[in-house]
Amino acid sequence: MPEKYDHTATEKTAQAFWERSAAFKAVEDATKPKYYCLSMFPYPSGKLHMGHVRNYTIGDVLTRFHKMRGYNVMQPMGWDAFGLPAENAAIANKVPPAKWTYDNIEYMKGQLKSLGFAIDWSRELATCKPEYYKWNQWLFLRMLEKGIAYKKTQVVNWDPVDQTVLANEQVIDGRGWRTGAVVEKREIPGYYLAITQYADELLNDLDTLDQWPERVRLMQANWIGKSTGVRFAFPHEIKDETGTLINDGKLWVFTTRADTIMGVTFCAVAAEHPLATHAAKNNPELAAFIQKCKSGSVMEADMATMEKEGLPTGLFVTHPLTGEQVEVWVGNYVLMSYGDGAVMGVPSHDERDFAFAKKYGLTIKQVIAVAGKEFSTEAWQEWYGDKENGVCINSGKYDGLSYSAAIDAIASDIKALGLGDKKLQWRLRDWGVSRQRYWGCPIPIIHCDDCGSVPVPDDQLPVVLPEDCVPDGSGNPLHKRPDFLNCACPKCGKPARRETDTMDTFVDSSWYYARFATPGNDTAMVDERVNYWLPVDQYIGGIEHAILHLLYSRFWTKVMGDLGLVNYREPFKRLLTQGMVLNHLFSRRSDKTGIEWFAPEEIDLVKDEAGRVTGATAKRDGNPVDYGGYGTMSKSKRNGVDPNAMIEQYGADTSRFFMMFTAPPEQTLEWSDAGIEGSYRFLKRVWAFGHVFASQIKPQLPASRTLASAKLNDKLGSLRREIHLLLKQANYDLGKQQFNTVASSCMKMLNALEKAPRDSGIAAEVIEECFGILLRVLSPITPHITHTLWADLGYVKNEGDDILSAPWPEPLEAALVQDEIELVLQVLGKTRGSVKVPAGADNKAIEALAIASEAAQKFMEGKPAKKVIVVPGRLVNIVV
Repeated sequence: MPEKYDHTATEKTAQAFWERSAAFKAVEDATKPKYYCLSMFPYPSGKLHMGHVRNYTIGDVLTRFHKMRGYNVMQPMGWDAFGLPAENAAIANKVPPAKWTYDNIEYMKGQLKSLGFAIDWSRELATCKPEYYKWNQWLFLRMLEKGIAYKKTQVVNWDPVDQTVLANEQVIDGRGWRTGAVVEKREIPGYYLAITQYADELLNDLDTLDQWPERVRLMQANWIGKSTGVRFAFPHEIKDETGTLINDGKLWVFTTRADTIMGVTFCAVAAEHPLATHAAKNNPELAAFIQKCKSGSVMEADMATMEKEGLPTGLFVTHPLTGEQVEVWVGNYVLMSYGDGAVMGVPSHDERDFAFAKKYGLTIKQVIAVAGKEFSTEAWQEWYGDKENGVCINSGKYDGLSYSAAIDAIASDIKALGLGDKKLQWRLRDWGVSRQRYWGCPIPIIHCDDCGSVPVPDDQLPVVLPEDCVPDGSGNPLHKRPDFLNCACPKCGKPARRETDTMDTFVDSSWYYARFATPGNDTAMVDERVNYWLPVDQYIGGIEHAILHLLYSRFWTKVMGDLGLVNYREPFKRLLTQGMVLNHLFSRRSDKTGIEWFAPEEIDLVKDEAGRVTGATAKRDGNPVDYGGYGTMSKSKRNGVDPNAMIEQYGADTSRFFMMFTAPPEQTLEWSDAGIEGSYRFLKRVWAFGHVFASQIKPQLPASRTLASAKLNDKLGSLRREIHLLLKQANYDLGKQQFNTVASSCMKMLNALEKAPRDSGIAAEVIEECFGILLRVLSPITPHITHTLWADLGYVKNEGDDILSAPWPEPLEAALVQDEIELVLQVLGKTRGSVKVPAGADNKAIEALAIASEAAQKFMEGKPAKKVIVVPGRLVNIVV
């Protein structure tokens, strides 16, 4: 074998072997336990980034580890290929999104292959292919039949210049990203999936997902948001132009804090609420404010962080229990789509209401007290919202009641008045899947003037999306395609038009993991193979997908189960959410150009004596730049690292080892050029030891091995014991998915091997065994170099096998047994050295050996031992 490590040649050789032998092709095998490992499939944006490399390396380590342990493994790969970025790229580059997408897939697939991932490419899929999205459409029609899919109006962002609907992320400060026009809110019809029908099961089944991070389960539970409260009305006499009471004279709200009802000092309604509309007719200022609210975001996440603003309507409603008049405000933080589009305002015991009241000078009335706490309207204190320890005050007949008792009493009184009752409410809303976009899965509906909205018959699926459209930003290009639009009504045969809305891309990713299990089936969405492979044994992806993608996938699985397509209720058994990859941030602010970002290689660092970064200068001009610490790798901030450049300079194995060694998988990883260099040096040392083994050690191996029965000297026995102890630790850490300590164990193994004696046949046998252990433990992390060394050093036993076919090593008890153990020696509690004793010695023998030792005699100074304390396996303390 070559003396020097050539990562390029080594990796090409290994990849050619895997390709030639179809090493990663998965086939159902009932005689083996199965292991389905899946990393969230990528969006084909153009190039892999280091976050992808980390994600897929984690999955690959687990896949290879389980394959060597005898599992029937599957690790597939595909492309989440529909979506808005492709349309934006098409507009910028004047090419069809399909061409941009397919070109990116080809490039990124090459990148994945260059990293040596154990992927079964025969199962590859792309969600933009008709053979995939046909089954989106088929299942949508089944949901339509079952009443799970339905049509209703939805509020969207409308750009009046481009005459098109904008996604929330395309609205910047209330204006369209392309035209700068003020965005309007419009109501248009769209399709929804009734995920709320499954709310109870989605919430309860979180308890079965005991191999998911608790943080993710909590995020899902909060999103589903089961809450028991009181829905009640504030009566009013407000009438419209016809003299009819608006909403039958009732302003309905829902609250989980009915115990604070006596502290209501205002109500807030959404901009779209009938009371807001009525009040704005003769109030230009309010009308303008309502229009401003309507041009804002309708996303709850945005609502939570936006500045809370409001205007009074001049209208009043009546408090249901006190009869007091309560002023109605329009608030930009109230969503018409949530509950009844109105909330009660209790500034004293709700942090948002407190801030709103302080801003606009509204009354703050304390109605909950906690013993030992003093209330002040100067600033919000956390205990103001305490429902565990609080009791009612300033609440008349409810004074002294605890949270639960007060809610029961108040709910009872409100019910008696006919103004409300207790109610179970969910934060979860039905899933709107209609998107007014081109690059997505067509919704299989035909619109007929006579028959209305007609489902496309199954034998006409898929409804194929034309792939040659070039969007220009002025609306959905499907409107300009008569060859797509015009069709015959399936019911009456008259001319009709296809639906031009496409499905939310979350639909595509909600079941792709099931399709991976049943490739090549053109006649069914899934078949019996899905119940062999599913649920996924290990799912890996970013925490940013903790809510919507995982929730929609769980919902989709339950629907498929109810339709008899699958026999499992949860898609992912175990979940790992890997941390972000970070790198240094460097920038310079200019009045002319704004913020200019610098790539790390364009910077000279300034460090203090301890090596900490204290500043930076630009190489091009020597002038200072701002150092922003570590931040997530980003194209816009120019702190990304090109995987191709790393592979070319250091090899895929170096990148993989660095990713696994530098941090535990759940934590953020800070990029370090020095860390990459260190990983590369380690692999060169592994190769160098392999060369020494081949040239110096292997020739000493006897024809017949005697290691199993040989009695080893101290050095060889210690070496073998250390390697097997490290193996034991590595196996434990792999089970815990702590790959950084597995990599560390490999480094310790190499350190020990490099110091090992090499002067005999038995030494060669010990090294052969120990190096074989190191190569196998290292192989899931760095598969190329270990594949080559395993083959070149003669570890392969059968023609066509490789290290992936070898059994995973297990520590041998015989290797862990010690003839002698070393104990810390103390005299009067102070460490004075150590003493070696037989491994099986009892306390009396240990005491005698300790007292007789040279170190003990020196520090006992001729005095007799009064007492000897033995801590088994650790120390012996002599008291004189």
